[in-house]
Amino acid sequence: MSVGLSIQDLLTPVAVIDEAVMENNIKVAQEYFDRIGRKFRPHIKTHKIPALAALQLAYGACGINCQKISEAEVFADAGFTDILITFNMLGNSRLDRLKLLNTKVDLQVVADNEVVVDGLAEAFSGGQPLKVLVECDTGGGRNGVQSPAAAVELAKRIDEQPGLVFHGLLTYPKPSSEVAIEAYFSETLALLKQAGLECPVVSHGGSPSLFNSDLVPSATEHRAGTYIFNDRAMVRAGMCDVDDCAMHVLATVVSRPTENRAVLDAGSKALTSDLLGFSDHGLLIDYPEASIAALSEEHAVVDLTNSASKPQIGERVRIIPNHTCVVSNLFDQLVFHKDGVVTRVETVVARGQVV
Repeated sequence: MSVGLSIQDLLTPVAVIDEAVMENNIKVAQEYFDRIGRKFRPHIKTHKIPALAALQLAYGACGINCQKISEAEVFADAGFTDILITFNMLGNSRLDRLKLLNTKVDLQVVADNEVVVDGLAEAFSGGQPLKVLVECDTGGGRNGVQSPAAAVELAKRIDEQPGLVFHGLLTYPKPSSEVAIEAYFSETLALLKQAGLECPVVSHGGSPSLFNSDLVPSATEHRAGTYIFNDRAMVRAGMCDVDDCAMHVLATVVSRPTENRAVLDAGSKALTSDLLGFSDHGLLIDYPEASIAALSEEHAVVDLTNSASKPQIGERVRIIPNHTCVVSNLFDQLVFHKDGVVTRVETVVARGQVV
């Protein structure tokens, strides 16, 4: 165990989490949702660690959001009982697992097309009914029915199935589009009322505009994951400062082949290659003018051309990832610390659970 060690003595690359910053992120977000009177359902894909989800619930979260059934199974086995899976469920083997999970926890799933609904209906006919939310595309351009009218038609199809229960609406929108989201939800809710359909849940989502959730008054809950650690993209979105980023990837300078090039021991297996619109692969906290220009599997190439100060061979550097959720899934364990001293090491229990 590394407990009691300085994080500077850890082998690199390693993902380290500042306990105080992380807990403050949880606290601030939950206080916001308590203040606006909205339920908050954290997405565990960011950390994949039951102990962290338990902390989120202890602060007042209503349940958890998983992306895949394999994640949900891990968290159900860990004792979590209120689970939403936000991914279309297809295939007999997956549906068999979903039926079993539905007997163990209070489960909700989503659907955005008739094929998914009909598959769920066949699987759950005669069994314990499954709660289904209609996923809506309110501008995010990913999954989701394309109009309020289409949402109502799919809700009706769900409602007609004896093994299914229409339970509400859900969206994963593009950031800062609250006016469009509210217009979509308001129109859909009015049409559902005309059709005689109750809509217990209206689920809004996303970390990049988390603190604008009050601008969607029709929503009953919000889902977010990244906020617990924060990352470079969240800083760019204005949702946090650099000091609010709880996750750093520590790396070591292993080479300085030229005056303006450094090479780190953290490649694509430790730093995400997900650019999220950035031109490089993370923020070097102590050398902000430097640029992590390229990643190979085990190497990060740093361009020091614009950096007045330059790291030396053997020096440890701190990196804020572009997208923290991907980084968690790259490590078997995350190392937690207070003031640079290791407090605990948590296994990323749901790492690799992508089916």
